[in-house]
Amino acid sequence: MDKNRGTLVSIFLGTLVVISTPAISQVNEMTNGIVRKIDIENSKITIKHEEIKNLDMPPMTMVFQVKNKALLDKIQVGETVKFTVIQEGGKIVVTDLKPAPQ
Repeated sequence: MDKNRGTLVSIFLGTLVVISTPAISQVNEMTNGIVRKIDIENSKITIKHEEIKNLDMPPMTMVFQVKNKALLDKIQVGETVKFTVIQEGGKIVVTDLKPAPQ
């Protein structure tokens, strides 16, 4: 029985490492995109984006909620941007947004 317990602990610990790895990549992953629309009143932005690797999302155009409305003051429609998104409360939320270096 002790032999089986050691095996279960090893399997459990290995699983923890696999589960925690994607959460780390979510924090720092930035994606390139082009701003299509800005809705300051509702804290939303429409971005045509490249693959969002940390969410395993293919390239597409979509509307995102913005965590901090002040992020929208720094950019304009048509501008190329770098942005970070996370999943929060069942929504995909932009947490960082800045003009891409030219």
